[in-house]
Order: sequence, then structure tokens, then C-alpha cells
Amino acid sequence: MRTSKSSLLVLSAVGLLAAPSVARAQSAIIYGSVTNFDISNDTGQVCNGFEIQMDGSTTNQAPFSFNAERYGTPTSYAYAGGMAVRWAAPFDPVSQTYATRTLPHTVPWFPGQCYQWNPLTYQDSGCEHFGTARGPAEPITSIRAYWLCNDPANPGTLAPFGAPTSVPFPAYFIAPPAQPALPPQVVMEIQPPPPPPPPPAPVPQFADATWIRVFVNEMPREVGLDELLVDNPAVVPMDPAQAETNWDLLQPDPPGLPASGSHSKKQLGRDVKATTRSVVRRIETWQFTGAYDPVNHAAICADGTCTAPAVGEVGAIISTQMSAVNVQADTLTTTKIGTGGGNVDSSDKRISCGSKCVAPYNSGTAVTLTAKANSGSVFAGWTGACSGTATTCTVSISGHTEAIATFTAQAGGGGGGGGGGGGGSTSPTLSVRTSGGRGTIVSAPAGISCGSVCSAPVPAGTAVTLTVTPDAGLHFVSWSGACTGTSPTCTTTVNASGTAQANLSK
Repeated sequence: MRTSKSSLLVLSAVGLLAAPSVARAQSAIIYGSVTNFDISNDTGQVCNGFEIQMDGSTTNQAPFSFNAERYGTPTSYAYAGGMAVRWAAPFDPVSQTYATRTLPHTVPWFPGQCYQWNPLTYQDSGCEHFGTARGPAEPITSIRAYWLCNDPANPGTLAPFGAPTSVPFPAYFIAPPAQPALPPQVVMEIQPPPPPPPPPAPVPQFADATWIRVFVNEMPREVGLDELLVDNPAVVPMDPAQAETNWDLLQPDPPGLPASGSHSKKQLGRDVKATTRSVVRRIETWQFTGAYDPVNHAAICADGTCTAPAVGEVGAIISTQMSAVNVQADTLTTTKIGTGGGNVDSSDKRISCGSKCVAPYNSGTAVTLTAKANSGSVFAGWTGACSGTATTCTVSISGHTEAIATFTAQAGGGGGGGGGGGGGSTSPTLSVRTSGGRGTIVSAPAGISCGSVCSAPVPAGTAVTLTVTPDAGLHFVSWSGACTGTSPTCTTTVNASGTAQANLSK
């Protein structure tokens, strides 16, 4: 059974790791980040737990965690300069044994092997699945992870074994667009775990290198910790066509020396579109089995760029990191509804709807919109971020901001969007929308299925029943506009064109 505390998750962090110190004008917000990873026990030892150490973290900000693994719910403890999350097997002092263990990894690795709901492979797989999600932002400066094995000097005590594991922990920040009309980017920065201090040497030594491959997916909703599993391809990118970078080398610089920049980190940016609510990446880490410089231990790749491994340069897979960042772009969307036709234009020319109905903005920007009806139509009013019947409206951008203009066809007019000919009357139009999040609204009698069809003409006097189903992670609050009440189903009698709004919340 898959269980975790992610159902309690309230993501409000500005990033998992502290963002680079360069000032950036944001036009999107990071609400939080979640990370789950499969990792093999490559210590050569039987281990009995796992630990993640976070420099800069504090004990009053304990993370949510993935608990569907053999060690159960982890504990947290403070150390000088940070906090650790520890998964550990209980020790029986009478039998001198631990309750469970992770064997050294020896069998070929395939997706899903490291999950406890695969009983034929999991128990002796030599790999495990761990994960955390963070709430309010903290200035975390670095993260290390270790396998915990029995300390021979203190039997019954678990201690970190050897160097930190090679699993990367991405950091996220928002980069402003290169041009005002372009969307901002959410940037992921991958750094290899910091190596332990090496023994004294005449020449500073690089730590061992690893290969990484990165795959990416975008979702129109937030993603939770439980969803970051390799047997969940609807969320986690598993298709080779989703590759963002096929091969790249990561190698930590020698401690105490300035970053070389060549392979000490990897940055990947992704546009934050109006519909983007999360960016999900799968990061594979593989052994580098190529040559090293005999003097300073720098990796030497046959291709000279370390982007196309030669035969013999890639060893076994070490870890698969599934990481998601939940974001919300600051955008303005203009929507036109009703039986008539017209245009909505912004004073800065970035909206001309018509053809261009969505544009990115910086949070707090004031945008003036003007509605102009086509010949044979009249402007009937605003809903959403605008209200009233004046043709001009000013909105302040905050997150996904939507202004809806209703145009009504005049009797006997063409209107560009409906209307009867020969002086006949037209049916009123019922339109629907959601506020506070996304969901599906359907009507009975059929005609509206929003999603895709969000308005339809309805014969005057018809009683229409609307039912809203919020997207995952949201709940229904109330109706407003043409519908009222707190039941997800409402019935309204349509005598004039109008809009029913389903108000949703997290």
C-alpha cells in the first residue's frame, strides 16, 4: 500500500535549496518543491537505514516525507548548522540484529524495483525509495545523503557510511524573461553532492564524476510527493521523447577551490506558461567508468565534451531522482463569451484578443483593458478580474488573472458570434467558468462540458443543471453569478445571457 504524509502537504517554499544570490525580478512564484528518489546501495555493505543532511535547516521546519518503504516514518534531529532526516531500522540488543536491512545492490535495476508494493523484487533488491517535501522557505545551502550501516566500533549504532551518495538535490529559482513579452523561466540547478575533504596532496584532487540524464514533463496542476514514482508515467517523464538532456557529466570541484563551472553544476530552464502549475523532472545518475587525469583526478571523456559517452565510460545506474517544482505564472488571460462578437485590447498592446488573448506580466502590474463590440453586437459587461459594464477596466496582475468580456448579439444582427437573421430573436447564452483553480463543469440538458465547451445557447425559460468536479487537490466552495449555493450541483432557469462561476479552493 502506498502511504505518506503528502496528503497534508502545504507547499509554500521559495525553493528547496537557497537560490543563487543574484537579484532577479520575478514574474512567477514558486510555491514549493517535492523530491522522491530511487537509490541503490552501492556501499558493498548490508545497511539498515538512510539519512539526508540539510545545512541551514532548522528542527522547527521538519519536512514531509515518503514513508512507503521498509523503514517507515523517519525521525529528525539537529546537528551543528542544520537538520537531518533519518530512516533507521530498530535494533534488538538481545538478538543483536536490526529489524530490517537493505542488501548491497547486485541485481539489474529496472523501474519500480525499489518499491515495497513489488514484493517479488523489493525485499532483496538492494535499492530503496526515499523522499521529502518542504514547507516554508529556509536558507538551505547544501544537502547530502548517506546510507546508514552498523558501526563496527559501536555495535547497534548506525553511522553514515563513506562519502555522500551521488543522488543530486536540485535547487529552483525564477529567472526573468529575456524580453518583456516572453514568459519567465523556472530554472533547476543541479550540483553534485559536496565531497568529503581529501587527504593532503600536492595537487588538489577532484572527486569522482557521475553521468546524469534529465527528462522533463509539465503539468497543469500541482504535484504531490506520492506521485513522484517511476511507475507513474502520467506524471513522471519516462518516455525517451521527454529527454531534456541525454548525457552530461557532473564532477565536484576540489574543496576550497573556486568552481570551475565546466561540470561542477548543470542549469536547465523551462518557460512558465499560463497553464503551467508544475514542472516535473526525472534525473538519472550513472557511474562514470572512463579515464581520470592521473595528477588531479579530473574526468577525461573520449568525446572531449563529456556529452556523448563512449563504450566503457558508463557503468551501473546509481539513483533516479524525481523532482517537481510547483509554480504559478503571473499572467493575464482575456476570455470572450456570449452570443455576440468583439475584441479586447490592452493599453500596452500585449493583449489583442482577437488573436492574442494571454500574456505574461510581473506581479502587481496594472493593465488597462478595453472591450470593443463588433457591428451588430453590444458589450454586455465584465466578470472575473473585471466587473461592471464600462468598456474600459484596469486589473492588477497576481498569479493567473482572468478577465471575461461578454458580447451579446443585437436582435437581427450578425454579431460575429451568433444572432438571428430576418429580425428573429436569439436564445440567451449560458456560460460557465471556475475561479481559484481548475475543474470540469457539465450541464444537463447537454451542451456545456467545460473543459472544452464553456458556453452554449439555451432556449429562454430552460432549467439547466450544472455539476462541477474540481481538479485533484481542490475542493468546491460555492457558486456565484447565474448559480448560487454551496452544493456542487445547481439548477438555474435561463431567461437572459449570464455566467455561472464555480468558486474553488485548495
